[in-house]
Amino acid sequence: MTESVNNGTYDLVVIGSGPAGQKAAICAAKMRKKVAVVERKRCIGGVCVNTGTIPSKTLREAILYLSGLRQRTFYGRGYAVKDTITMQDLVFRADTVMGREIEVIKSQLRRNRVEVFEGNGKFIDAHTVEVTSDSGYTLLRGENFVIACGTRPAHDASIPIDGKRIFDSDQVHELEDLPRELIVVGAGIIGLEYASMFAAVGVRVTLLDQRPLLLDFADREIVESLCFQLRQLGTVFRLGEKVVQVGFDEDRDRVFAKLESGKTVHGSALLYAVGRRANSDQLNVEALGLTPDPRGKLVVDEHFQTSVPHVYAAGDVIGFPALASTSMEQGRLASCHIFGKPGNVPANLIPYGIYTIPEISMVGPTEEQLTKEKIPYEVGTARYAEIAKGQMLGDDDGFLKLIFDPATLKLISVHIIGERATEIVHIGQAVLAMGGTIEYFRDTVFNYPTLAEAFKVAALDGLNKL
Repeated sequence: MTESVNNGTYDLVVIGSGPAGQKAAICAAKMRKKVAVVERKRCIGGVCVNTGTIPSKTLREAILYLSGLRQRTFYGRGYAVKDTITMQDLVFRADTVMGREIEVIKSQLRRNRVEVFEGNGKFIDAHTVEVTSDSGYTLLRGENFVIACGTRPAHDASIPIDGKRIFDSDQVHELEDLPRELIVVGAGIIGLEYASMFAAVGVRVTLLDQRPLLLDFADREIVESLCFQLRQLGTVFRLGEKVVQVGFDEDRDRVFAKLESGKTVHGSALLYAVGRRANSDQLNVEALGLTPDPRGKLVVDEHFQTSVPHVYAAGDVIGFPALASTSMEQGRLASCHIFGKPGNVPANLIPYGIYTIPEISMVGPTEEQLTKEKIPYEVGTARYAEIAKGQMLGDDDGFLKLIFDPATLKLISVHIIGERATEIVHIGQAVLAMGGTIEYFRDTVFNYPTLAEAFKVAALDGLNKL
């Protein structure tokens, strides 16, 4: 193996090319800084493009199309675009989108003159990263660093993950066949998203979680609606149940999960989705004087600066909310702060998108949070069943909820479950950012028929309650 030292020092070296890393690098490059990105071989785009956001959301679109789920409202419960849906049918679409997205990212980095080094990076000292690739070693010197190394599924040594019958969320798109019965261990966002996708294609899903409440940060009414709709698809919930053993029964050719309560759940496959672990343990961050928490996460301040002044961190490696959208903004803001152009994200204006079937989106506090903080509010609701577009799309169960101040009519938050929830939430987000009232929705003309019209219906419903 050969060793080379890259000439000169970079103004910024970014570890990772996921959403946070990309935006940090491009933002610095636009300020005419000399920038390098370090990424593992064949992983441009990070987890977001290769195993996480892009493939899972594309898989969801393929499932919604091929299963004909929404069209069943009109054509009967047995309707499907394809009688037998295979894993290959679902993955084909994801592979196409992933390939295109990787090319887009490579092109963006090239256009902005960001140098990309493919290989495994690790810190040698406070200003040097060693990148190991098949061709040898390269030493990169950096004045500043942004660590955006992302996460991987957390594994338990006692769970015999083989990538075939017992697998994690990164391995879903590598499955050869759709399981007939799937056990999902972990009912967080990732577990729920995959549970709903598999349920939509007719897989019998059992969802296990030791927490008694699902999505405790989301609106309770929204979560109850999600559970109801998943039960309609045959999903069985086992909440408040701790898994003590997972194994494979050779005689019956089945996977099993033993629960602390004494129950045993059987299935043809098991998805283990209990949290994620940050990849900081692969970077030798101790050479910088940083100590990650037990899950590998790095602590940062409001500017995404670590305890080492020239080292910043952004994206999933710093923990919640760990969304691709927020990671992009964190990466950009980290670069801005490094080079003297600081900005900030108003925490209450970050939208959340949960790509279950049906999808959920929200911006602002829940009713439960407002009640706890003794903040008075009123609610206006619009049901998709009452909206012409909702009926056209075959979604009778979706609804949109506006929470507002009864005295000033100022919008406080928006919560949506149903088709295109993650798209239309931004209408509410814009009004929140401007400090607007729900009178805006009453007085605005929306295209008809659209789902956006639900904002007007919900506002009128809320005003009628005063």
